[in-house]
Amino acid sequence: MDGTTSILLRALAFAAERHSGQRRKDAAASPYINHPIALADVLANEGRVLDVVVLSAAMLHDTIEDTATTADEIELRFGPRIAAVVVEVSDDRSLDKATRKLRQIEHAPHLSPEAKLVKLADKICNLRDILASPPVHWPLQRQQAYFDWSAQVIAGVRGVHPQLETVFDALYARRPDLG
Repeated sequence: MDGTTSILLRALAFAAERHSGQRRKDAAASPYINHPIALADVLANEGRVLDVVVLSAAMLHDTIEDTATTADEIELRFGPRIAAVVVEVSDDRSLDKATRKLRQIEHAPHLSPEAKLVKLADKICNLRDILASPPVHWPLQRQQAYFDWSAQVIAGVRGVHPQLETVFDALYARRPDLG
């Protein structure tokens, strides 16, 4: 097994262990690990992004934010480059939700190219999930607000991967409508 495959499998196993027991907010309460796997799939198979740092960070992108994992732990297990990208895309959970959302918009243009790719894949996957099976307690207006906020975040990463940006734009064009 080559080093890249080994790192990717270690990142997947680590994310699966850390997110075990967590569920998505969709009607099926699908396993949370499906989300980071979807990001890596979008990057590798739709975007042809094969950088081990980007793919590993995609699989680990919510571990600091949503589990007891620390940045130091990610760095110890996966090295400083992967850890740096994961930190870049992690929200500071000590801040209120509105501030975290505003910071994502403000920080998006200043992210590294690797973090921009993870952020783009995250928003693509989240829009797909909302369109396919929205969170159970999200009314249409909240779904629309998420689409609009995502577009503001993605405005800050434009230019990093035009092909994946086109995927995002096509999903945004399907934004839930009040009718």
